[in-house]
Amino acid sequence: MVTGGRGTVVAMAAWSTLNAAGVTLFLLLVLLRVSQAQTFFFPFRQPETCGHNQYFDISALSCVACGPNQRQDARGTVCVCLPGFQMISNNGGPDIICKKCPENMGMSFTSEWFAEYLQSSAAACWVYANLTSCQALGNMCVMNMNSYDSTTFDACRLFQFIFENTAGLGTVHSVSFWRQNLPWLFYGDQLGLAPQVLSTTPLPTNFSFKGENQNTKLKFVAASYDVRGNFLKWQTLEGGVLQLCPDTETRLNAAYSFGTTYQQNCEIPISKILTDFPMPTFYDVYLEYTDENQHQYIWAVPVLNLNLQHNKIFVNQDSSSGKWLLTRRMFLVDALSGRENDLGSQPRLIRVATQISLSIRLVPNTKNGNIYPPLITIAYSDIDIKDPNSQSVKVSFSVTYEMDQGEAHVQTDIALGVLGGLAVLLSLLKTAGWKRRIGSPMIDLQTVMKFLVYYAGDLANVFFIITVGTGLYWLIFFKALQFLHKLISQITIDIFFIDWERPKGKVLKAVEGEGGVRSATVPVSIWRTYFVANEWNEIQTVVGFKNLALMDSSSSLSRSPPSYIAPYSRILRYAVSTALWLVIGIIQVVFFAVFYERFIEDKIRQFVDLCCMSNISVFLLSHRCFGYYIHGRSVHGHADTNMEEMNMNLKREAENLCSQRGLIPNTDGQTFQIAISSQMRQQYDRIHETLTRKNGPARLLSSSGSTFEQSIKAYHTMNKFLGSFIDHVHKEMDYFIKDKLLLERILGMEFMEPMEKSIFYNDESYSFSSVLYYGNEATLLIYDLMFFCVVDLACQNFILASFLTYLQQEIFRFIRNTVGQKNLASKTLVDQRFLI
Repeated sequence: MVTGGRGTVVAMAAWSTLNAAGVTLFLLLVLLRVSQAQTFFFPFRQPETCGHNQYFDISALSCVACGPNQRQDARGTVCVCLPGFQMISNNGGPDIICKKCPENMGMSFTSEWFAEYLQSSAAACWVYANLTSCQALGNMCVMNMNSYDSTTFDACRLFQFIFENTAGLGTVHSVSFWRQNLPWLFYGDQLGLAPQVLSTTPLPTNFSFKGENQNTKLKFVAASYDVRGNFLKWQTLEGGVLQLCPDTETRLNAAYSFGTTYQQNCEIPISKILTDFPMPTFYDVYLEYTDENQHQYIWAVPVLNLNLQHNKIFVNQDSSSGKWLLTRRMFLVDALSGRENDLGSQPRLIRVATQISLSIRLVPNTKNGNIYPPLITIAYSDIDIKDPNSQSVKVSFSVTYEMDQGEAHVQTDIALGVLGGLAVLLSLLKTAGWKRRIGSPMIDLQTVMKFLVYYAGDLANVFFIITVGTGLYWLIFFKALQFLHKLISQITIDIFFIDWERPKGKVLKAVEGEGGVRSATVPVSIWRTYFVANEWNEIQTVVGFKNLALMDSSSSLSRSPPSYIAPYSRILRYAVSTALWLVIGIIQVVFFAVFYERFIEDKIRQFVDLCCMSNISVFLLSHRCFGYYIHGRSVHGHADTNMEEMNMNLKREAENLCSQRGLIPNTDGQTFQIAISSQMRQQYDRIHETLTRKNGPARLLSSSGSTFEQSIKAYHTMNKFLGSFIDHVHKEMDYFIKDKLLLERILGMEFMEPMEKSIFYNDESYSFSSVLYYGNEATLLIYDLMFFCVVDLACQNFILASFLTYLQQEIFRFIRNTVGQKNLASKTLVDQRFLI
């Protein structure tokens, strides 16, 4: 590598102009001090008398101790770093900070490549503005770590000289740091420029995980050049272009999935590096994006080279970003400039990018997925080549995301302050109660220790509440409310079973209290209605949801070999848990949809068939004027029959010897979405009030019968009314049947309002399942998933999280089943004792 000789760093102080008020204050202070009795003598010291670890302070005219790992320079007026240490910070005065140099960077020698091509490339670039020569000179500056030293004419000093003296050529794309005919290597050396580049202007695009504008891929592209300055090609970074560790393409490309924290580490033999990278390739990295008008643009990605030296100082290792010097071009391996005497010989040393980190900072106070320009941080290591077959080097590549958590920290601090204060009061109350129980009025050391023990426990509870509460906030306010809304909507639906069975004749019946015998119609069996009601009650919570409850999560996570194995972290633990649940959920959905429901049993379709066999239709309203209708009217006229006739009916239906089951003649459509008119709803409510006994106590009802008889009468009235409504008897409350528009099906809404007539929409997808657990498995899956993750983040135990998730599932299933059963009995007049 090419390294410059050590020079003397001269620190100069800058004077600021005082304003009038400052001057006045200064004079007053001087007069006050002069007015006091003072002595004006001090020891006489010469620079030669200062010790080896001291420097002569030219302001105080005295000897001052140097800092750690420092000694005085040749003149004795400043401190310099000891051999083996490098200055990383200089505040403009004698105070410097020295850091131990890496063991693999202490070597200086003459590079054959630089000796042969540096001066010629610089001359051709300066005199003839030769494009490839300028690129080659820029590459040599990058090979020398973009380091700049005003005392030597190395590659970067020559490049900077040409840059400063070609201002008349103009700039490229209005970028002031990019001169015509020259590569863009630097962003400038002004203090405070780096924070402006990194945090001032967000990228004019956003990333989203949902919606039509879904954008989850970071499209990095690079312009690549060879060492002689020839442009090679544009190439995407996918496939591991900047990743030295070998891996599958799937794992390598996972680094550029937005929101994915990525880390890759490996140890590579030097022999493989020498084989794969005989010549360096240089990259200018950009982020490709599309604007609102679908025009493609690229945004330059800055590079923070930790090995860069500016006047002997590692400025990019400073903790203050205002001192950083950002650059543009980078490489992975340089096995060329480390060759001495002969370019065809084995290099004496190679320079390898051992650490590459891509950091992406999210724009605060926005939910649009905006980011600031990404930053590539890179650190190089010099490897002294001794035995390539036995030597190796450790390299890493990572992608991290940063977000301003200032607001969250403020809220956390407030919560800690409030709850911490309450914890103190609670601990004092506990201590007072303990003192009263032991009968000791004295406040002694034991009392203080007891208070501290109580407070430690209460403070631990405070931390637990705050950490768990943060996760519960997302669960409750973004997913649980949706789940509870579904739950409440389902357990309050209006539902009625329409019995189409008609009496088969009349029988002689003794009339009690009248002393005689008269004929009466044969009563229709209620068992069919009870049977259908039981089936509905069963599928309310069992289908699908029971399968979701049978999760068998393990405390150990495993991934298939082709997949990317991410580093352990809380956020990643949450992501892995989410992925695990979703994969299992998708497998269940595919299994039941493709295999189980098709070849074994489909309880939703079976329920529709059962309704038809039982001669029972289902009329249910999930909203005031919207609901679902299952047409179960038997094509055989009767369902109360013996086995022989039932089998005969099934045979006739199988051989198409009878009409079809559909509501419309010669169709099979049995399920509908219904939008009923206001007049229809009002009539339904009038009958329903009596059915559900909401008209008041029995004394307010008709005196001709008891409350039970009134309910029975209301049941028959509702059955007759809904049956006649389906048969188009009520012309003022009629309906018509139509198909939903494609947009209506997509949006899940209806464009036409049922003014004079109700509307029945053909529904081949059995969407009435949306009022069941069966039709809301996605919501249930996400809710259970987030509940599981919150518990796991709190306790860090998959087994406990699985158990608690199953427990809450059973609790909600019990609530759904119990309350839904009561609602079913109330709305349909099916005695709850028959719902088993």
